[in-house]
Amino acid sequence: MEQTTLRILVLGASGYIGQRLVPRLVAEGHQVIAAARNVSWLEDQHWENVQCHQVDLLKNGSLKPLLHQCDIVYYLVHCMGDGADFIQREARCARHLRDELKQYPVRHLIFVSALQPREPDTRSGHMLARYQTAQILGEAGVPLTELRAGIIVGAGSAAFEVMRDMVYNLPLLTPPRWVRSRTSPIALNDLLYYLVRLAFYSPDGHQVFEAAGPEVLSYQEQFHRFMAISGVHRPLVAIPLPVRWISVWFLHLITSVPPATAQALIQGIAHDLLPDASQLQQLFPRKLTTFDDAVRKTLEEEQHLAHPSDWGFDEYAHARWQPEYGYFPKQAGHTQSTTASATSLWQVINQVGGKEGFFFGGPLWATRALIDRLLGHPLPKGRPGRLWLQKGDKVDSWKVLIADPEKQLSLLFGMKAPGLGRLCFTLRDKGDYREVDIRAWWHPHGFSGLLYWLVMIPAHLFIFRGMVRRVIQLAEQSGKKTSD
Repeated sequence: MEQTTLRILVLGASGYIGQRLVPRLVAEGHQVIAAARNVSWLEDQHWENVQCHQVDLLKNGSLKPLLHQCDIVYYLVHCMGDGADFIQREARCARHLRDELKQYPVRHLIFVSALQPREPDTRSGHMLARYQTAQILGEAGVPLTELRAGIIVGAGSAAFEVMRDMVYNLPLLTPPRWVRSRTSPIALNDLLYYLVRLAFYSPDGHQVFEAAGPEVLSYQEQFHRFMAISGVHRPLVAIPLPVRWISVWFLHLITSVPPATAQALIQGIAHDLLPDASQLQQLFPRKLTTFDDAVRKTLEEEQHLAHPSDWGFDEYAHARWQPEYGYFPKQAGHTQSTTASATSLWQVINQVGGKEGFFFGGPLWATRALIDRLLGHPLPKGRPGRLWLQKGDKVDSWKVLIADPEKQLSLLFGMKAPGLGRLCFTLRDKGDYREVDIRAWWHPHGFSGLLYWLVMIPAHLFIFRGMVRRVIQLAEQSGKKTSD
């Protein structure tokens, strides 16, 4: 396989695999185009020698300017977090890419899929979506390599983060009975190695490979090994929870992994998934990383702030980060539409901490500040006198992390609590209207951090709805005065 510079399009570049694959492809000397629905996130990564483009595959016709430039396409798109109809949405995305490839073919299409059970009728929704996607992409008429993987051991992997959150956040582990199912977890670095090497592979038609690590382990065995390596020991008693929704509810309560992802995880590991990776290993010989070594490396990586761009690359946020914090944050907020202009909304949002305070629930904010004083942590008051907030400004106990005009104002949590959080005011321009989203993001520190979040949920549900409504009300009033 000849080493040459290739022009590569990565679809889904902001996802778990994509954001790690892009810099590796660049390091190999390839010309990379990173594409995702959220192009702002891609641009915030400051990747060198990478073109960033917004692509929404739910809408047809957005790939034409990109495909004619490319030799290879990596397809890393999934819609698990988009709602219960994700199977239909994933099929629509795949059909749109298939149709575009028929007009603008490439040399090689590489698709990261999921391991499939030997009995087709036991497929989970996620597995079925991946299987159908592969079948649709195979109709494009271009060489297709489908790389199927199961549990990935790496920072941000849903299966790993569920295990990690449960160990760190619970004094007693009572996982459902699916922990007894077996598979071959693969280290993230090994999976990325295979993906990079596949760029130089030329399949005939539709080629399927299964990726696996060097060991077959049950999820329960992975729990025990994780605890031995992390030094955090918990009694583990698997309980018989046969009802799938109870398992999902349990994970949603305990871990910070998004609910849709957690549900797909449970459905995917309810049965043994024992891949045959011999063909892939024969094609790309490699000494595979053991589960223990993969866990050690992942825990080392998680000593650093997850998604630093979300925190404005702030040094203080970096300093406050603890390795025990959850990779995925808990979140609570409210979104509402308005015809008020982005300029009016942004001007109102920049009043936070002034006469309007935090826009709603003043007594609740005062009570929260009183708790800090009683704990010996009095909170500062005040904000800059100018209208427009800037990165680094202090707003009461909060610090401005991001001030992106008419898009986002993000504040670092400054109160006393076991974890690290931020409050985001986000504006999305939808053409005829704007969406206002006010949302708290929280990385809990152990069981106390998780308990703090659960206790605050009722207040959050009440406060954020009121905050959004008040911001919109003030912006609409301002707009009327301007028009008058």
